[in-house]
Amino acid sequence: MNRYSAVFLDFRNTNSLWCSVAVETGVRLGITQAVISPGSRSTALTMALTRHPGFEAIPVLDERSAAFFALGLAKRSWQPVILVCTSGTAGANYFPAVIEARESAVPLIIVTADRPPELRECRSSQTIDQQKLFGGYVNFYHELSVPEAALPALRYLRQMLVHATERSLFPVAGPVHLNMPFRDPLAPIADGRAEKLEGKIGEEFFAEVSWAFRSVAKITSASRLRGRGLIIAGQTQPKDATLYAEAVGKIVGKLGWPVLADPLSGLRGFTEAVPGLVTVYDVVARSPKWREVLVPERILCLEDWPISKPLRQWLEPLDVATTIVSLRGQNPDALHARTNLVRGTVEDFAEALPKETPPAGWRENWDALEQRTADSLQRRLCSIDWLFEGRAAALLAEQLPRETSIFVANSMPVRDVEYFWAEGKKEYHFYFSRGANGIDGTLSTALGVAHHGRPVVLLTGDLALLHDTNGFLQSGMLAGSLTIVLINNTGGGIFEHLPVAQFEPPFEKFFGTPQAVSFAKLCAAYEVKHTMVKNWVHFIRLVRKLPEQGVHVLELRTDRKRDAAFRKKLFAELVDRLGWDLQGITDDLACLKLDRHGRPQWSWIGSRL
Repeated sequence: MNRYSAVFLDFRNTNSLWCSVAVETGVRLGITQAVISPGSRSTALTMALTRHPGFEAIPVLDERSAAFFALGLAKRSWQPVILVCTSGTAGANYFPAVIEARESAVPLIIVTADRPPELRECRSSQTIDQQKLFGGYVNFYHELSVPEAALPALRYLRQMLVHATERSLFPVAGPVHLNMPFRDPLAPIADGRAEKLEGKIGEEFFAEVSWAFRSVAKITSASRLRGRGLIIAGQTQPKDATLYAEAVGKIVGKLGWPVLADPLSGLRGFTEAVPGLVTVYDVVARSPKWREVLVPERILCLEDWPISKPLRQWLEPLDVATTIVSLRGQNPDALHARTNLVRGTVEDFAEALPKETPPAGWRENWDALEQRTADSLQRRLCSIDWLFEGRAAALLAEQLPRETSIFVANSMPVRDVEYFWAEGKKEYHFYFSRGANGIDGTLSTALGVAHHGRPVVLLTGDLALLHDTNGFLQSGMLAGSLTIVLINNTGGGIFEHLPVAQFEPPFEKFFGTPQAVSFAKLCAAYEVKHTMVKNWVHFIRLVRKLPEQGVHVLELRTDRKRDAAFRKKLFAELVDRLGWDLQGITDDLACLKLDRHGRPQWSWIGSRL
């Protein structure tokens, strides 16, 4: 535990603030010792370590000796010890001790100071390539960003140090390497840039760090989840979708919170098992007024964050205390919130979680928002007679046979699934390649999912399919059924939603990348069945019953520019309607007050929706 109630931060300049936040984070994580070798580029970090009363900073001239000395300290305490050196060959002298730490499972946190990117590869003094200096002998490597005097950057720094410390201990102890670049001034000479944050970073900023590592078996009253919270169910591929849904339903029963369910969580098809599902969070997160009213006090994130960019943009600056349940060794905290990680399965977490008193009206109001917005969205989609890309996703949710397996391609298809895939009871099973979020290998991966399995539907765009047309070579050997719903908008539809779309040229040629491939002829070359979808009635008839064997391409010809414009118009209409709803509600809310952070306090509003 941290023995110091004060927060020891240095606001004299950007580097001194950056390093004092790093050191304060280390103290909160239980790290108490640092071995430092002298050097100029590491000045700011050395100053911060020697200044904090929670650290024993030990100077050792020779880096090779310093590393082995730190190894001995860590062997005795079995707690991570920090090693600090300057740029250049200094860090290379750590290598023998790093190898020993790896082989004997001893936790070390190696911090090599470095020149900023603009001073590399230009014969700048005392500069070598320090990227992944220790190769595969470390549990984790990361180059930190150049220091910034900005809250989002400092949150990133805090959470990256939390993750690096965890990786030095879990799942097997060993060394981690952080490369830390610095610009001048290196000494704590006041420059006025960091002073603006004085008073904005205090105990609350570090409050969750001290209990960042927790297994499911160690959930206690100290980690209870109380108040107005959100359960955010991100993309995951559980071994048993039914058991996973039942576990999430059990969590809802214990907390009384709504579940913001990414479609790739699979939960949207299990409404009987999971009450309180919210599928329209992307629309709500676009509404400035609702973002203000619906600020949560805690977040419970299961496995991963949803795809929704508006949701992330809403939650990230709030810096809400967050618990993430995941067994992955990677850092799952994309928002750099005040996060603690629970390493375990969602099923075990659901069993261990204490039951809490639900906050009055909180989930009921999310339920009302879900019903109102989802109904408006579905009515609007039903009014569309042309082949709009988003309606294809909505109709698949309605019309596919029960327990169908669905593989969703990246770029625009996965966004349309998030926007338009409604909740239901058909217990669909979702598959995806969201590790690196690329379009390569889409067809081949879907064929692998379909081989010796239940019928699979692949929802893909034209470019993702063309990127992997060699996958059709395997179609004759497929023991199973793959139905490919091909959204052919003759290019990259996702780019139409990015700011670069307004720059023409070169947008269409280099981003839209139009193509004029005849997919009917392409399918004929591989002896794959192809059908051009005529209208929505035709589409429904084709997907209601899936073939038991072979590959079948259902092509929908769409207009990406028209569809992109319609998406923007549709979301603007929905957000505007939400805004009017809020205006009518807040007029009558005499009990709506601000809390100590200036945020609106919750009051019952469901009846007014």
